[in-house]
Amino acid sequence: MKTIEVKNLSKVYEYYKKQPGLWASVKGLFKREKLFTEAVKGINFSIEEGELVGFLGPNGAGKTTTLKMLSGILYPSSGEATVLGFTPHKRQKEYQKQFALVMGQKNQLWWDLPAMESFILNKEIYEVSDEDFKKNLDELVGLLDIKDILDVQVRKLSLGQRMKCELVAALLHKPKILFLDEPTIGLDVVAQKNIRDFIKKYNQEQKTTIILTSHYMDDIKELCKRVVIIDHGTIIYDGALDDLIKKYAPYKVLNITFNDKGVEKTQVEKYGIIQKYNQYAVSIEVNREEVKKVATAILSSDLPVDDIMIDEVDIDEVIRKIFKK
Repeated sequence: MKTIEVKNLSKVYEYYKKQPGLWASVKGLFKREKLFTEAVKGINFSIEEGELVGFLGPNGAGKTTTLKMLSGILYPSSGEATVLGFTPHKRQKEYQKQFALVMGQKNQLWWDLPAMESFILNKEIYEVSDEDFKKNLDELVGLLDIKDILDVQVRKLSLGQRMKCELVAALLHKPKILFLDEPTIGLDVVAQKNIRDFIKKYNQEQKTTIILTSHYMDDIKELCKRVVIIDHGTIIYDGALDDLIKKYAPYKVLNITFNDKGVEKTQVEKYGIIQKYNQYAVSIEVNREEVKKVATAILSSDLPVDDIMIDEVDIDEVIRKIFKK
């Protein structure tokens, strides 16, 4: 069942060119040059119920604009989008009760009040019954382990604690759709992992459809089997993450370490493309089909091999290659 369906969706922003200087400002009161920016250019995609999809792209690619159109914050310039059978920009109450948007750089919690106060406010906004509120709150608080901070002012919480509370506030009404825009931005490694673990578990248990944008590739690798890549407002890839890696990185990397004798560069050049080299360690690009054969050949040679590892190409490198092209 298609939960989200987007057809030829576009968003164009209008703005006026401002010339420097006082006299230019005065003239601008009577005549201004109007300019247009296409943030999203006729994109098409659909998402099935329960999918967790990574939405990738550089800054200004159109990711957040797309999420805002899907959540009804922005009105599209052309095309259409349906979410759960609703048209988002109509902002029907029935639809607004079934999705949540969490933006890592914007707070929905009241800064000077404890998070619990914001939770109670959201309970009333979404008309959640007392019984469901207690049940959902206890479940989310337990999963995120934040029982001890519910009555602490939000401004006194760490960034990781605040993000956990943001997720609770967004999920109290059990939305069927969750839009996550950079949910782990600025968090330390431990906090990022905690948030990722929660999102993964919640998606599996609740079958909530999730679109995730992130610049942290660990988020994408850990959570998403499918990715949609957008650049300059246009979708340039939509498919499985594994297929993306195979398409844009048709090789694996052999990381080899040597004992105290070391090796000369000329001794290993014949095995593949050298990525990194020093006397005691080397990284070699090898075609996927040949990697086992090459690894066996190295181990069978006279080289003083201490250890050898076969690694996938880092997804950061794959994405960089796509954007360069």
